[in-house]
Amino acid sequence: MPIEGNGPGDGAVGSGDLLRHVFDAAPSAMLLVDRGGSIRLANRHCLDLFGYLHEQLVGEPVEVLVPERFRERHPERRDGYFGMPAVRAMGAGRDLYGRRRDGSEVPIEIGLNPLHATGELFVVASIIDITQRKIGEDRLRASLAEKETLLREIHHRVKNNMQVVSSMLNLQTNTIDEPRYRAMFEECQARVHAMAMIHEKLYASDNLAALDGGDYVADLARMLVRSYARRASQVDLQVDAEALGLDIQTAIPIGLILNEFVTNALKHAFPAGRGMIRVGLHDVGDDRAALEVRDDGAGIGDAIDYEQSRGLGLRLVRGLVRQLDGTLHRLPGPGTGFRVEFVRRFRGELVGAAPDAGQGDRNEDDHKEVR
Repeated sequence: MPIEGNGPGDGAVGSGDLLRHVFDAAPSAMLLVDRGGSIRLANRHCLDLFGYLHEQLVGEPVEVLVPERFRERHPERRDGYFGMPAVRAMGAGRDLYGRRRDGSEVPIEIGLNPLHATGELFVVASIIDITQRKIGEDRLRASLAEKETLLREIHHRVKNNMQVVSSMLNLQTNTIDEPRYRAMFEECQARVHAMAMIHEKLYASDNLAALDGGDYVADLARMLVRSYARRASQVDLQVDAEALGLDIQTAIPIGLILNEFVTNALKHAFPAGRGMIRVGLHDVGDDRAALEVRDDGAGIGDAIDYEQSRGLGLRLVRGLVRQLDGTLHRLPGPGTGFRVEFVRRFRGELVGAAPDAGQGDRNEDDHKEVR
């Protein structure tokens, strides 16, 4: 069967015997199928792959190599290909299987190439057995699932250990009568809570590489206000936080900084017990984000130099800002406000966290809330 070339300047390839030799020399399984779906040629790799002798396969419809669950639609797909023939991969993005003569299935990849011969249109199918690749992929998926389970368990255990530390601090706090020292232990306990919440959210998240920074900031701010319920019963909390992905190296300093700002506001900004705290987290472009905390309280006064203050809270904040490669700015009054701009290390798509058991549905839009 003489073959017409596909490219410009190509001449006849030769006789059917030469074509058979070319097919057999190919490094992968190959089929030649006519418009009616009949197999006209099959090389030795194809015969070995599907378990047929040459005379058993040639002349049969190509559907004998298609698993039964796909056979019904295959003629329609074949006709569609012959209507618009082109070089392409068959079923890109889908798992394809071939059916052997004994009924077993083999995972395959198929490349299709139209071919004109003796005035007819044929398709040359190049078939690759990807069994070993699938086995490797399955092993890799199993290994990744095992590592993900282990990492999730680590986050869970770290959270539990921090809760133990928090409980110990709470027990110690209850034995202290001096208000100054009692406050120190309460502040340490709040910092431990801020870090434990990160591991809790990563444990519940579908993405162990990062957590939803907006969700974390909103929940942490609410927790801090609740912890000062007696002192902050008339303090409104407003949160406007975008769903920004934060990795754990960024989330921990951000949580501790937020803890310092909100705690200081709750302790010092509202002598009359009434006021408002605003918390914001926003993408500011150039791979940077900004955390802002404002209150409309008494303010810290111009006499206090926040850049040189020796107080533990502001010293801690300055160190954490440096850790984030960030900048710290005081916002103009009234009240007290700070803005921390920092580098966002996580750029990937953020997958939403799985709902925590017992929390029920949440109707927050972009983590915006008025308490």
